Amino acid sequence: MPRKAIDLPLQLEYLSILDENGRVDRDLEPELPDSLLLQLYRAMVLGRRFDERMFTLQRQGRIGTFAPIKGQEASQLGAIAALEPEDWMIPCFREAAAEIWRGKAMEHILLVYAGYNEGGFIPGHVNNLPVAIPVGSQTLHAAGLAYGMKYRGTKQIAMCFFGDGATSEGDFHEALNFASVFQVPTVFVCQNNHWAISVPRSRQTRSQTLAQKAMAYDMPGIAVDGNDVLAVYTAAREAADRARSGGGPTLIETVTYRMSVHTTADDPKRYRTDEEVEDWVRKDPITRFERYLVQKGLLDESAIQAVDDGVKAEIKEAEGRWARITEQPVDPLVMFEHAYAESPPHLVAQREELRRDLEAGKGGGQHG
Repeated sequence: MPRKAIDLPLQLEYLSILDENGRVDRDLEPELPDSLLLQLYRAMVLGRRFDERMFTLQRQGRIGTFAPIKGQEASQLGAIAALEPEDWMIPCFREAAAEIWRGKAMEHILLVYAGYNEGGFIPGHVNNLPVAIPVGSQTLHAAGLAYGMKYRGTKQIAMCFFGDGATSEGDFHEALNFASVFQVPTVFVCQNNHWAISVPRSRQTRSQTLAQKAMAYDMPGIAVDGNDVLAVYTAAREAADRARSGGGPTLIETVTYRMSVHTTADDPKRYRTDEEVEDWVRKDPITRFERYLVQKGLLDESAIQAVDDGVKAEIKEAEGRWARITEQPVDPLVMFEHAYAESPPHLVAQREELRRDLEAGKGGGQHG
């Protein structure tokens, strides 16, 4: 029997609409309302300024380690803007800007990194899952959540964020395989920022792209310029519409760059060059989008300054709310809540023991 080529109908595209100077491909330019364009711009600036403020707070010792988003604003906001309020967002640990877009208060983000479990509170009307620290684990959560949506017959979809390092985890492959087999409404967004802490993307995989991994699971995949918010939005909108209409999952690779540290406990100078960083700084997603909006007549110097002043004031107000929350006394007994639907006997006993000790302490006694 002769060897025969296998016909694989899937093809891979790379999408870019805005170049580094903000020039747009008119044939690919999406028709977005001016209000959405300006909302996206403000959200990107807010994400950047909040990131910078958190970095300062961390260096002052007022919050703990966190993962900066600088350089990845377009990758996450262009994608999350394609969701409807009833859809679900499944983040990893670098999606602060997207979480804010989806309704999470900045003071709650500050609370999390200051060590307060109250910061993890998600309002009942906000369909976000908590941040996932174990790399790649949230891809399985997204696939399972989307399976539940399909089972119930809703029109909701799930959007899951992860980095290039997660594509080396077994969870990622299990999630894509499950999602494709059961055709669940999931949009997998891989923010390829080129570094899995200190491991370069070239040591992660031999694949020319990360998006092509979708082909192994017979699902659509696309690579986009992750610093081009219009390209990310276009790809995410196509994937969201496909998922919502019963067309199954999509893998989107946003090719971007982490301009800052992996976390504030990291020193990237030990594994990458200043020249590499500077090359990507010239591709800054906010700068190019700003130039595009200026060319469209939606921004000028005064409007740009007004946006910057406005987000800084908003951040300052959130910081004030955070400070007032942390000034309130903390009841240690809350540590026993929300871990179980019904607390097991040993936790009930421990809670009662701590309550007695606390009361004894208030009365002048000593407790450990």
